[in-house]
Amino acid sequence: MKMLLSVFAIIMLIMLILTTILNLVSKKTTYDREKSSPFECGFDPKTHSRLPFSLQFFLIGIIFMIFDIEIAILLPMIYTLKTANALSYMLTTIGFIMILIIGILHEWKQGSLNWTL
Repeated sequence: MKMLLSVFAIIMLIMLILTTILNLVSKKTTYDREKSSPFECGFDPKTHSRLPFSLQFFLIGIIFMIFDIEIAILLPMIYTLKTANALSYMLTTIGFIMILIIGILHEWKQGSLNWTL
């Protein structure tokens, strides 16, 4: 048990030394902080985090996720064409695509796809 604790202590000491050396030798400065800040989301990271954000941006993101996932479901259907009964394959595929078409028409009718600035 003492051997295990001593090895653990040595490992922790090595990690502490390496982390300290890395922080001392690192060329990063406070000026590089802007480069590593998140910019893909469209929010300024230096402002208050509880600012209201566009609900339309959220809805477009959800719609994108739904139709992105449907591609992942449709692609394996090509492989199952070889193993499945043709009639059941066609009914399943047509049913799935009809659900997607009804969903996109519903989103269109609700106005979620209209970009207003």
